[in-house]
Amino acid sequence: MNVTIYHNPACGTSRNVLAMIRAAGIEPKVIEYLKTPPSRAELERLLARAGLGVRDILRKTGTPYDQLNLGYSKLGDDALFDAIDKHPILINRPIVETDKGVRLCRPKDAVKDLL
Repeated sequence: MNVTIYHNPACGTSRNVLAMIRAAGIEPKVIEYLKTPPSRAELERLLARAGLGVRDILRKTGTPYDQLNLGYSKLGDDALFDAIDKHPILINRPIVETDKGVRLCRPKDAVKDLL
Protein backbone atom coordinates (compact mmCIF):
# COMPACT_ATOMS: atom_id res chain seq x y z
CA MET A 1 0.00 0.00 0.00
CA ASN A 2 1.28 3.45 -0.89
CA VAL A 3 1.00 5.93 1.98
CA THR A 4 2.09 9.56 2.06
CA ILE A 5 1.91 11.74 5.13
CA TYR A 6 2.24 15.50 5.04
CA HIS A 7 3.96 15.77 8.37
CA ASN A 8 5.17 18.31 10.88
CA PRO A 9 7.53 16.62 13.37
CA ALA A 10 6.82 19.37 15.93
CA CYS A 11 3.13 18.36 16.07
CA GLY A 12 2.09 15.65 18.50
CA THR A 13 -0.90 14.55 16.44
CA SER A 14 1.27 14.28 13.35
CA ARG A 15 3.87 12.21 15.24
CA ASN A 16 1.13 9.94 16.61
CA VAL A 17 -0.39 9.37 13.17
CA LEU A 18 3.04 8.57 11.73
CA ALA A 19 3.57 6.07 14.56
CA MET A 20 0.16 4.47 13.87
CA ILE A 21 1.03 4.05 10.18
CA ARG A 22 4.35 2.45 11.05
CA ALA A 23 2.71 0.22 13.69
CA ALA A 24 0.48 -1.08 10.88
CA GLY A 25 3.66 -2.30 9.18
CA ILE A 26 3.78 0.46 6.58
CA GLU A 27 6.72 2.76 5.94
CA PRO A 28 5.12 5.88 4.45
CA LYS A 29 6.56 8.54 2.25
CA VAL A 30 7.04 11.39 4.74
CA ILE A 31 6.80 14.92 3.41
CA GLU A 32 7.74 17.57 5.92
CA TYR A 33 5.45 20.15 4.39
CA LEU A 34 7.11 23.11 6.10
CA LYS A 35 10.36 22.23 4.30
CA THR A 36 8.74 21.00 1.08
CA PRO A 37 5.26 22.52 0.78
CA PRO A 38 2.83 21.01 -1.69
CA SER A 39 2.17 23.05 -4.81
CA ARG A 40 -1.24 24.60 -5.24
CA ALA A 41 -2.07 21.96 -7.85
CA GLU A 42 -1.04 19.17 -5.46
CA LEU A 43 -3.03 20.70 -2.61
CA GLU A 44 -6.09 21.08 -4.85
CA ARG A 45 -5.75 17.41 -5.87
CA LEU A 46 -5.52 16.29 -2.24
CA LEU A 47 -8.51 18.41 -1.24
CA ALA A 48 -10.59 17.05 -4.11
CA ARG A 49 -9.78 13.45 -3.10
CA ALA A 50 -10.63 14.26 0.52
CA GLY A 51 -13.85 16.09 -0.35
CA LEU A 52 -12.60 19.17 1.49
CA GLY A 53 -12.38 22.85 0.70
CA VAL A 54 -9.32 24.96 1.35
CA ARG A 55 -10.96 26.50 4.45
CA ASP A 56 -11.29 23.00 5.91
CA ILE A 57 -7.53 22.60 6.20
CA LEU A 58 -6.61 26.05 7.52
CA ARG A 59 -4.85 26.00 10.85
CA LYS A 60 -5.60 28.98 13.07
CA THR A 61 -3.50 28.40 16.17
CA GLY A 62 0.16 29.32 15.98
CA THR A 63 -0.16 30.74 12.48
CA PRO A 64 -0.67 34.16 10.86
CA TYR A 65 -4.36 33.27 10.27
CA ASP A 66 -5.73 36.20 12.29
CA GLN A 67 -3.08 38.66 11.11
CA LEU A 68 -3.96 37.86 7.50
CA ASN A 69 -7.70 38.14 8.24
CA LEU A 70 -8.29 34.70 6.72
CA GLY A 71 -11.53 34.30 8.67
CA TYR A 72 -13.14 36.97 6.50
CA SER A 73 -15.97 35.02 4.87
CA LYS A 74 -15.81 36.85 1.53
CA LEU A 75 -12.17 35.94 1.02
CA GLY A 76 -12.03 33.58 -1.95
CA ASP A 77 -10.10 30.37 -2.44
CA ASP A 78 -7.46 32.09 -4.57
CA ALA A 79 -6.55 34.39 -1.68
CA LEU A 80 -6.47 31.44 0.73
CA PHE A 81 -4.20 29.42 -1.55
CA ASP A 82 -1.95 32.46 -1.96
CA ALA A 83 -1.69 32.74 1.83
CA ILE A 84 -0.83 29.04 2.12
CA ASP A 85 1.83 29.43 -0.58
CA LYS A 86 3.48 32.16 1.49
CA HIS A 87 2.84 30.55 4.89
CA PRO A 88 2.67 26.72 4.67
CA ILE A 89 2.23 26.63 8.46
CA LEU A 90 -1.41 27.46 7.65
CA ILE A 91 -1.93 23.86 6.49
CA ASN A 92 -3.46 21.80 9.25
CA ARG A 93 -1.79 18.44 9.76
CA PRO A 94 -1.32 15.66 9.24
CA ILE A 95 -2.81 15.01 5.84
CA VAL A 96 -2.51 11.36 4.85
CA GLU A 97 -3.00 9.92 1.39
CA THR A 98 -3.34 6.22 0.61
CA ASP A 99 -4.89 4.13 -2.13
CA LYS A 100 -8.11 4.34 -0.09
CA GLY A 101 -8.32 8.14 -0.03
CA VAL A 102 -7.10 11.29 1.65
CA ARG A 103 -7.90 12.52 5.15
CA LEU A 104 -6.94 15.34 7.44
CA CYS A 105 -6.17 13.03 10.36
CA ARG A 106 -7.52 15.09 13.22
CA PRO A 107 -8.29 13.31 15.41
CA LYS A 108 -5.49 10.82 14.90
CA ASP A 109 -7.85 7.84 14.67
CA ALA A 110 -9.08 9.15 11.29
CA VAL A 111 -6.02 7.43 9.79
CA LYS A 112 -7.45 3.98 10.59
CA ASP A 113 -9.98 4.24 7.72
CA LEU A 114 -7.08 4.72 5.30
CA LEU A 115 -4.95 1.73 6.34
